[in-house]
Amino acid sequence: MRGRPQLYTSYAQDMALLDTPAKRVSTGLLVVLALALSVVLADRSLEVLAGAYVLAIGAIGLNIVTGYAGQVSLGHAFFVAIGAYTAAALSGPPGGDVIGFGVAEIWIWLPAAGLVAAVAGVLVAPLATRLRGLYLAIVTLGLVFLGEHVFKEWKALTGGPGVGREAAVPQLFGYRLDEDGPLGTREQVLYLLMLVLLVVFAVAARNLARSRVGRAFAAIRDRDIAAAVMGVPLTRYKVLAFGISSCYAGCAGALLYSVSGYVEPGSFNLLLSVQFIAMVLIGGVATVSGAIAGALFISLLQPLTRALPSLLPVVSADTTQTPNVFQVETVLYGLLIVLFLVFEPRGLFGLWVRARNYWKSWPFSY
Repeated sequence: MRGRPQLYTSYAQDMALLDTPAKRVSTGLLVVLALALSVVLADRSLEVLAGAYVLAIGAIGLNIVTGYAGQVSLGHAFFVAIGAYTAAALSGPPGGDVIGFGVAEIWIWLPAAGLVAAVAGVLVAPLATRLRGLYLAIVTLGLVFLGEHVFKEWKALTGGPGVGREAAVPQLFGYRLDEDGPLGTREQVLYLLMLVLLVVFAVAARNLARSRVGRAFAAIRDRDIAAAVMGVPLTRYKVLAFGISSCYAGCAGALLYSVSGYVEPGSFNLLLSVQFIAMVLIGGVATVSGAIAGALFISLLQPLTRALPSLLPVVSADTTQTPNVFQVETVLYGLLIVLFLVFEPRGLFGLWVRARNYWKSWPFSY
């Protein structure tokens, strides 16, 4: 009702995704702003934001298994790699130096990448029913090193370290989305595509969290023994959490390297998993909007760190010298994680909640 936005008179109002006028207006403004950026910003900035939106999809996936279900996973880079190479193999030309099937339609290789990664997650998930906490983190960490070795040695699929292969080609019903055309420049089209896909994946994750499955995830996260006593099947929902999270990671891997057009097996290392963990922790655990904010924060931090050699001669752009920009990035990720965990455990989403509550109660302090 007017002036009483929290007064609901039906279940439909109570279960609405945007249940207040303020949420509907602010969401609409954000969508309009995001669409306007495709016209205002330069192509290089649009490419960075397109990559940030894809990383946000991967961060949402990690948030499902870690934030909502409470299962610590350090192996997100492994599932990202599976999705990237599944899409690249399907989209690649047949008969070349690397495996290719010539299926360039995005509506085929994108779901396939998510499905293959989800199957890999389901195969790994039984370990989550036997392990928890630090032990589960160590096991998932081993997946990163195992995958890094396999992808570097499987040259027929990956092209080998230092060589790589062409990433998946985004094509929709014969129309190339990675080329300039009537819809705009390559960067503008990819930006809009990643924005639409981010909205789809974010809404799906938000609805999942509000469903019966999401409530089961939260019960397992808070106290798995109590959840089992109440009748929540732990094995089923832990496997489901890993499967959904891996599906998101696979789709993110397929899309991420279609933006750059090139995929190299050395990219899927521990640092990539740490980046996703930083996105979740800095943005806000168990919140979809927090995962998006964290991904944008980390993605926009990289161009700043890459500009450090021109500002600080001590920092080198050459990876063979110390200190270099990649080492500085790694230190910054760790430092930001520590600072947010100590001073604001709820991340950027917590800062937004504080600011919102302050203005809602202003000028009163209670």
